[in-house]
Amino acid sequence: MSITLKRLSALFVLCIAPAFNPAFAEQFGHLEGDVRLACEALLCLSSGIRPGQCSPSLSHYFGINRRKLSDTISARLDFLRLCPVADRTEKMQSLVDAISRGAGRCDPETLNRDLGRWMNTPLFGDMRVVGNQRPGYCSVYTSHEYTYFDGTLPRYVGKPEEGGYWVAEKDYERERVRYEEVLAKRKADAERNYYNGGNN
Repeated sequence: MSITLKRLSALFVLCIAPAFNPAFAEQFGHLEGDVRLACEALLCLSSGIRPGQCSPSLSHYFGINRRKLSDTISARLDFLRLCPVADRTEKMQSLVDAISRGAGRCDPETLNRDLGRWMNTPLFGDMRVVGNQRPGYCSVYTSHEYTYFDGTLPRYVGKPEEGGYWVAEKDYERERVRYEEVLAKRKADAERNYYNGGNN
C-alpha cells in the first residue's frame, strides 16, 4: 500500500508530539517556499518510505552540494533548520543533525563505494573488499528515536574477503542466490588454477 505525504506527516506528528505544539500539524499546510520544503524533507528523510510527494523537497535537499563533504553537510543542516520544529527540543536537534550526516550516504550504492578498499585475500589474492559494518553516522541516523526504517535498510550479502556487498532489502534473497553461484564458480576456478600451477 502506498503512503502519502499527508499520512507520513501524521505518523511523524504522532511519533514526536512532545517536540512541538500540536497546532503545527494544522499549520503545516500553510508553510511556503524553502520553509515548507525543509519541513517536508525532514518528514521524508525520517523514514525509508518515500511517497512521490517527497520528490520536490528531496530534490532540493540533495541538490545542495559544496566542494567539500563537510561543507555539504553543513549547508544541508542549515536548510533543514529552516523548519520551525527543527530546534524545538534536543531530540529534534539530534534528529536534524543525524539526517544531515546520514541521509543519502547509507544506501547500498554509496556503502559499496565508500566502504571498499583493495586488500590481499587468502582465497582470491588482491581484490577490492567492501566492509560489512555500517558507518557510525548511518547507525545514528537509522536508529534514531524519530526515524523509521524497518524493512528498508540495506543488507550485506556474503563475506568481505569473498566479494560480499550491500544490497537493498527487497533484493536480498535474489542477490544472495546470485552471490553464492558466482562465489562457487570463483572458488572452483581458483582451485583449478592452484593445481595447474597458476596457469589457465
